[in-house]
Amino acid sequence: MVAGIIRQFAIYGEFISASSFGGGHINDTFQSRWNQAGTAVRYTHQRINSKVFVRPDQVMENILRVTRHITEKYQTAGVPDYSRRSLTVVPARDGKPWVQDSNGEWWRTYLFIENVHTKDKTASPQEARFLGASIGRFQKQLADLPPPRLHDTIPDFHNMEKRYIRFYEALEKDVCGRAKDVTAEIDFMKQNEERGAVLLRAQREGRIPERICHNDTKINNILIDDADSSALCVIDLDTVMPGTSLFDVGDLIRSVTTTAAEDERDISKIEFDTVFFESLLEGYLAEAMEFLSKEEIALIAESGRTITQIMALRFLTDYLEGDHYYHISRTEHNLDRSRNQIALIRSMDSKWKKALEIVQKLTGENIC
Repeated sequence: MVAGIIRQFAIYGEFISASSFGGGHINDTFQSRWNQAGTAVRYTHQRINSKVFVRPDQVMENILRVTRHITEKYQTAGVPDYSRRSLTVVPARDGKPWVQDSNGEWWRTYLFIENVHTKDKTASPQEARFLGASIGRFQKQLADLPPPRLHDTIPDFHNMEKRYIRFYEALEKDVCGRAKDVTAEIDFMKQNEERGAVLLRAQREGRIPERICHNDTKINNILIDDADSSALCVIDLDTVMPGTSLFDVGDLIRSVTTTAAEDERDISKIEFDTVFFESLLEGYLAEAMEFLSKEEIALIAESGRTITQIMALRFLTDYLEGDHYYHISRTEHNLDRSRNQIALIRSMDSKWKKALEIVQKLTGENIC
């Protein structure tokens, strides 16, 4: 089936093989191999999860605009190897940036970026620094994207109030009878509901500006060059849409400053690492300081806590609903993820003063 679908894209040469590739939570990803006049070439293909992204056409419109804008910037600046620094969408043979199969599923194709790797955990402060810089650069590259406004591919994606409404609905229905076994996690979410809405209130009151952001900046969405270990390309662009810069830096804080993988079951291994936090912000602010407002700077530390709480809430909600959203490999996988994020929040809270002092030192803004 996959081979038949990918032949509908504008790929030329002799098809060799196709196989499953990667381990993302949402979309199904495949890799194909082709012989193009004696040169081995690979492509990446994805079946877009239309239950999550109900308008795949708008997702692809956003991705095309963003990738073309970034690529044009690299071309204008004479940056070498630019086809490895931004995703390249391969159109279908009818010119559209997608293909629909006989079941109505939506597919897309990218050039496969060679000689790169990803990480699930940051190994050094130096890595944290260049990862922060890569997201700051990504935001800066899109700061002058011309109108119209990008589509909201998942409306209210980081809306904490809406996330809590769904959480309470899942709790009331308790379709799997799981609520009785997660009372500690439920209580934590209830106790932190007000605190979790800090960014939402700042947006609603106009205290922080709307910007184009990635909205899912976990570390494994950044391709790293095999040759020099530099951050090369930001991927997984389905959620690129209007939001706040704090969504991106917050998610990067969440994924980079933890001492354990996102689904680590032993919570004693989970800690908020302030050395990595400082290095991450050094890199991010080197690129982003020129466009951030004072209010955004004041909420940087809070952004990490907020996004971690959103993820803890989403994992717990999905567990209560029966694990429909995130891919799981074991029965309590989403519960383990939620507990993991809660442990990270507790560690953040224990080092809160230190985190604020780091932001103040790096920015010169009095926020403590």
